[in-house]
Amino acid sequence: MAQYLDSNGKEKVLVLDGGLGTELTRAGFKIDDDPLWSTRTIIENSEAVKAVHKSFLESGANIVITATYQLSYEILHQYCGFDENKALDVIYRSVKIAQGACLEVNSNNPKSQRRLLVAGSVGPYGACKHDMSEYSGNYVDEMTIEQLMNWHRPRVKALLEAGVDILALETIPAQKEAEALIQLLKEFPTAKAWLCFSCKDDSRTCHGELFSDVVNEIVRQSAQIVAVGVNCTSPQFVKGIKGKVDVPFIVYPNGCVDENVSGHFEAFSASERYVGVQLLKERLGIE
Repeated sequence: MAQYLDSNGKEKVLVLDGGLGTELTRAGFKIDDDPLWSTRTIIENSEAVKAVHKSFLESGANIVITATYQLSYEILHQYCGFDENKALDVIYRSVKIAQGACLEVNSNNPKSQRRLLVAGSVGPYGACKHDMSEYSGNYVDEMTIEQLMNWHRPRVKALLEAGVDILALETIPAQKEAEALIQLLKEFPTAKAWLCFSCKDDSRTCHGELFSDVVNEIVRQSAQIVAVGVNCTSPQFVKGIKGKVDVPFIVYPNGCVDENVSGHFEAFSASERYVGVQLLKERLGIE
């Protein structure tokens, strides 16, 4: 991960952006029930996406993540009637919007020495199903490694060709899908990525594998994975998960929702959010 830190060595922590979808919703866009999610705004109001990227960067983020988490040719064809070329153009545009935000923020702050990065979001296969299956990973039981690779390949290829600095392999619920992505990366030998899992407690992925086993058995075998971590995971579990591995670690701000015993989603309490804030302060060395 050292190559992504400032050359002057002052920044030992890189700060991710926040929730793009959350901020777009706050701005009045109705994306939660849209199968395209934040990708809809790339198509219909790209300036709104750029504004959110810029707001994160201006607030201190080093990295912005593209609005491609749920994006796939199948979804764009089904809901927008796009052919493959037009679908790939949406991916390309999402990268250029994020890159444009970085350029504008740096041009407005010429004395800033921060290196701003664009991460290409690669969400799990389950995200395109629009049925919350990215939080169980059960679909991998019916799919082969090759099928998962074939599904992920077009988006990964397009993001890299558009010039992202790094790939963000996000909310991966199962070891099999992680294996497929790591195998796929070998087709793009200069690419680097981080790999974040969704976890159901402080030791297991949502599909049930031990997080430490996944990291030790497959992630450590790939020089292309520069960091691992978790996202869409309850803050109370993060410290325990991190303590089980000794690798560069990434943790995202969570969406502050969790599934209760009745199967409904509800906001995290202030005390749960506080855990995440304290983790970040501890990592930054802030009292």
